[in-house]
Amino acid sequence: MPLKDALRTAPLLAQLSDEQLARLCARAHSLHLESGQWLFSQDDPAERFFFVQQGQIRLFRLSTEGEEKIIELIGPGQTFAEALMFMGTDRYPVCAAALSPSELLAIDATDFAAMLRDSPDTCFALLGSLSQRLHALIAEIDSLALHSASVRFARWLLHELPPEHDELQLAWPKSTLASRLTIKPETWSRITRRLTEQRVIAVSGQRIRVLDRAALRTLAEFDDLNPA
Repeated sequence: MPLKDALRTAPLLAQLSDEQLARLCARAHSLHLESGQWLFSQDDPAERFFFVQQGQIRLFRLSTEGEEKIIELIGPGQTFAEALMFMGTDRYPVCAAALSPSELLAIDATDFAAMLRDSPDTCFALLGSLSQRLHALIAEIDSLALHSASVRFARWLLHELPPEHDELQLAWPKSTLASRLTIKPETWSRITRRLTEQRVIAVSGQRIRVLDRAALRTLAEFDDLNPA
């Protein structure tokens, strides 16, 4: 797919004109990351945001004890770190690293912001995209804070299942998905083992098949106020 067409798959960039896309590409540069390679760390200077052409990127924060908490998983056709243009900060608040070999386009944030000032329509389209992502993150925070690991797993699985299908091929390592749901890897294993024994799901490698959608939905709708 030509680069300009690929860029238009990102909600952030979909409303740009041909001239704006050409300007963006002229000031951007390509990056290649090997699996596990870091792109930036917390508090590094933030001068660019990024578009993922291929591969997988994880955004995460490190605690003072060095423990990692995954904030977001980014795949092909998505952008990340663009919100810094509106936050009044010049430092990345998270770390970013590749989960698999990845091809990125690094976009000049200062010039992109200048384009937005010249085009109110583009600016409003961008704000709509960022607002949708904000509401999704707020809903996720509520889920993480109020519901048990089992409920979070069930809700995640139902959300990720392809329409009209009962089988999901995991696109990310299980340990990464567990961290994303604030679940320890051993807790993920315990939940999937229990649901397998109850014949709610069947697990084979990176594939999860839902055998009893009604039971999974009942678990997902359980109003559990215990976050353990």
